[in-house]
Amino acid sequence: MGLHTCFTEMFGIEHPVVQGGMQWVGRAELASAVSNAGGLGILTALTQPTPDDLRREIDRCRAMTDKPFGVNLTILPSVSPPPYAEYRKAIIDGGVKIVETAGYKPQEHVDEFKAHGIKVIHKCTAVRHALSAERMGVDAVSIDGFEAAGHPGEDDVPALVLVPAAADKLSIPMLASGGYGDARGLVAALALGADGINMGTRFCATREAPIHDSIKQLLVANDERATNLIFRQFRNTGRVAKTSVSDQVVEIGARPGAVFADVQPLVSGALGRQALETGDTEAGLIWAGQVQGLIHDIPTCRELIDRIISQAEVLIRQRLAGFVN
Repeated sequence: MGLHTCFTEMFGIEHPVVQGGMQWVGRAELASAVSNAGGLGILTALTQPTPDDLRREIDRCRAMTDKPFGVNLTILPSVSPPPYAEYRKAIIDGGVKIVETAGYKPQEHVDEFKAHGIKVIHKCTAVRHALSAERMGVDAVSIDGFEAAGHPGEDDVPALVLVPAAADKLSIPMLASGGYGDARGLVAALALGADGINMGTRFCATREAPIHDSIKQLLVANDERATNLIFRQFRNTGRVAKTSVSDQVVEIGARPGAVFADVQPLVSGALGRQALETGDTEAGLIWAGQVQGLIHDIPTCRELIDRIISQAEVLIRQRLAGFVN
């Protein structure tokens, strides 16, 4: 059983399924489970409070899997940025061979990772950004459609258009991200020109995801309409689960003259972490995509990936082949 693409070959994994590098969620428990199931698990560097904590988390993950796994390093413009160079060094020193970069001007990080023989996947939200990353020397890109959780950019282009538009212009492997959660999505992504899928929200609703069961049950209960777009007026659009907190953020943000400081008390990362860890949906934002509408259970990562791959093979061999005569 298996679907082999240039992405699986380049990154040494069995199945073209990658776990998104999610803040507070991308820990060793989840990343190792995804990798052990034949996908590519991703630790989130900035989930760890210090570079030394990241070193320990890399060691912990390596003790839990002998398969390839990666680390996400997201670079955000900030008045007081975290010590990115030290996190980068922790990744290199830890012997990690795959990194997912995201965010703002990653060139120096890409150069340093490449100099140490590390393969780099850059996460982006537009064709022009994907082409810029290719020129920067990354090995692959992951491109987010408008359906995605997190920050899907300001162009509002859904994956059905964005993925083939990128495939037309890129010469490096590409993952499709945003709205993917089952075999149908994987087969569609491959048909659109992608070489695999990146799933974030779907992996939150797995047994190994290190978040409260109430949050997992929320993702199962929600449908495809149960997200809010926040920060639109600040040109930093984010897609989150529809909750009383995100409803408030939308309402405050719609007021004339609203500034980010007006919503800041509701949207801190610490509050989001509290929500994920305690299950209190009133505590902070819960980042989730429209794929909630396709989530109906909470399997193990292995059960989920095995199901996606086996059903994808059936779709390709039987349903799609049946249309050709």
